[in-house]
Amino acid sequence: MKKGGVASVGECMLELSGGKDGIWRMGHAGDTFNTLWTIRALTPEDVATDYVSAFGDDPFSLQQRDFFAAHGIGTAASPVIPGRRPGLYAITLSGAERSFTYWRADAAARLLADDEDALKKSLLGRALIYFSGITLAILENGARKTLLNVVRQARKNGSRVVFDPNYRPRLWPSPEAARAAFDDALRHVDIALPTFPDEASLYGDADPQATARRMQQAGVAEIAVKNGSEPTLLVTEGRETSIAALHVEQPVDTTGAGDSFNGAYLAARLGGAASEAAVRRAHKVAAAVIQVHGALAPFEVLREAFEAS
Repeated sequence: MKKGGVASVGECMLELSGGKDGIWRMGHAGDTFNTLWTIRALTPEDVATDYVSAFGDDPFSLQQRDFFAAHGIGTAASPVIPGRRPGLYAITLSGAERSFTYWRADAAARLLADDEDALKKSLLGRALIYFSGITLAILENGARKTLLNVVRQARKNGSRVVFDPNYRPRLWPSPEAARAAFDDALRHVDIALPTFPDEASLYGDADPQATARRMQQAGVAEIAVKNGSEPTLLVTEGRETSIAALHVEQPVDTTGAGDSFNGAYLAARLGGAASEAAVRRAHKVAAAVIQVHGALAPFEVLREAFEAS
């Protein structure tokens, strides 16, 4: 699976965290970027990792791309859009649980699929392509169709496609619109990494098995249904396996836990691990991530948890 490396498609935002005494710390995060960050930390340097998006031409966008490059993450043929800028969100915490406030209406990432030729240059020939329901949500209908068309072509040419629905109601005009977009996407997916409470909210699934069956019916061959501190349901090769999560007595910050699970799972699969072993590694990485602040755990924290698996 090393040919062409990994491309993750979506929106990386400016993240404001802390806020104590009115002093905020700025970072860079977003669901698909958080996952790629974990993949970058846990895969050999010769496996290319690119974040495929669109960027502004302002100082913050330049800083963001410099941050990526400093950590071995490229941007492939992602366009730079004059006059646009990154989206922004602020995290507030209540214990370890977090809530978010967003400013993203004119974010450059909303135009990531407007240039189909650039998108093809970024995605075709990849070993692995990753995107999420948030990726779909920020795009207009036409751009969403363009993205899925390019993903379909890449898959036809041998890329493996991974999708995390990551349903966020506030990003969609209606649940029906989200379901239609997700159902369309699942027809082009090899690996699905859903979160059960999201799926129950959107589809009314009674249990993780119902989520997995629905995705199997859409043609997805490999499914890991995350469920917070509850076991993950792995469905692959016609078998269902329930794999316990790791209990953390006093989590510090749950931001990015599911994204890091996805990244560790995919890094393990890229490295040749069986799917069940990949879930176990992913649980260890997610457990380590919720013991540090912020969406992006230091590479050494991720590697220590992964290698201890």
